[in-house]
Amino acid sequence: MASNVKNLPLSVIFAAKDGDGQALGAVLSHYQRYIRSLATKTLKDEYGNEIYYVDEETRLRLEARLIYCIVTDFKILPA
Repeated sequence: MASNVKNLPLSVIFAAKDGDGQALGAVLSHYQRYIRSLATKTLKDEYGNEIYYVDEETRLRLEARLIYCIVTDFKILPA
């Protein structure tokens, strides 16, 4: 499955680091599936069935943290 994922272009990463809104949106879109999987929780109902759901608060916190880290702490190392 990992082989189907395309890398983000370097120009998009540089633009996101500079605070470009469209580039930040592209980065969020790129990591959307991963963030949703991290925010997925399990509940058990009264019959013992497991129900999976995306905790929206956790998802929003992860997205906000990703944006914060890109804009403030992201360092691009020389090749």
